[in-house]
Amino acid sequence: MEYIYSALILNSVGKPVTEEGITEILKAAGVTPDPAKVKSLVSSLEGVNIEEAIKSSMVAVQPVAQAEPSKKEEKKEEKKEEKKEDKSEEEAVAGLGALFG
Repeated sequence: MEYIYSALILNSVGKPVTEEGITEILKAAGVTPDPAKVKSLVSSLEGVNIEEAIKSSMVAVQPVAQAEPSKKEEKKEEKKEEKKEDKSEEEAVAGLGALFG
């Protein structure tokens, strides 16, 4: 991930994503860069508009995140339904007690 982060840093400050730039950032962070990984990343990003790639990935993620209810919400709904069922049973028993009271 640190290789990708270094490319994002270079992009955010307006510098070209180069092998030298990524290597310098990694060294400054205390990481010993792997030249093969650096070269692979630079060649993969060649011709890619990073800003557009980020925007398009964010647009794709937002609808999914909004459409899926969280597990906490599902659990809350289940607990509410269980409480309603418990009350219904209690009310039924209380009603029967009144008949024989």
